[in-house]
Amino acid sequence: MERTLVIAASAPVPRGNRIEITQVRQGETDAGAVTAVHDLDRGIRYRLRELPRERVDVWRAQVRECTVTDTARGPQTTLVVITADRAGDAEQALAEADAAAAAAKAESDRWGGADRPPAEEPQRFW
Repeated sequence: MERTLVIAASAPVPRGNRIEITQVRQGETDAGAVTAVHDLDRGIRYRLRELPRERVDVWRAQVRECTVTDTARGPQTTLVVITADRAGDAEQALAEADAAAAAAKAESDRWGGADRPPAEEPQRFW
């Protein structure tokens, strides 16, 4: 699923990097506000404010697009991120792993595999 986040700070993150987003939980007065962005690939944490853990939700995504704009109210970062359904990702990864294992076994069987002893050469009389 694709989501767009607007952050009231300069938080440039390269396309393709994995990030961890900390947002205010639903039901709170400022629900949905981003409080921190952690670039997992570079190890950089952009923290906008501190809140108790019970007031925030943390989720992960991958950056598809990042735009940093200098506005009259200060810098603003727009992140377009891709989140994935974890159950669907796990099932797809397992299916791909099973298919890769089956293809490797078929290729091994076709070429004789490494578990067979080499064929003996016939003796020559001349």
